[in-house]
Amino acid sequence: MGLFDKVFGVQSQVQETFNPAEAFAAICLSAIASDGYLADEELDGLINSINRMQLFKSYPRDVMRRMFDKLFGILRRQGADALFNGAKGSLPFELRESAFAVATDLILADGVVTEQEQDFLNQLYRALEINETLALKIVEVMMIKNRG
Repeated sequence: MGLFDKVFGVQSQVQETFNPAEAFAAICLSAIASDGYLADEELDGLINSINRMQLFKSYPRDVMRRMFDKLFGILRRQGADALFNGAKGSLPFELRESAFAVATDLILADGVVTEQEQDFLNQLYRALEINETLALKIVEVMMIKNRG
């Protein structure tokens, strides 16, 4: 335990609550941060992906900026695991498969899948209670999509 942990206490869980859109974005952000590195191309891919979704159509630019400020703050202070753990319980059931598909797409987009990213996807499909057969199909389709 560090000096500041003794003074301020250790926060092991994210205390913020997430609406469905924030939870979705947080899971996708956790995916691209799962290898310990956030490339500009990955962030651009995340923004492009969520901008195409109906879930985010009503979000003005300033609301999106505030949402990402909140998520990046949690990511910086507590890490990708804390962000993921805080978001997975707030993600509605009907968005779980979509979140897994977008997260998989973002991870596969650069053509390199690290061991950390593989571990994240394994953890994600289990945490979101996605059937293993469906998760495998999603991964296969996203691999095909990102081939070229």
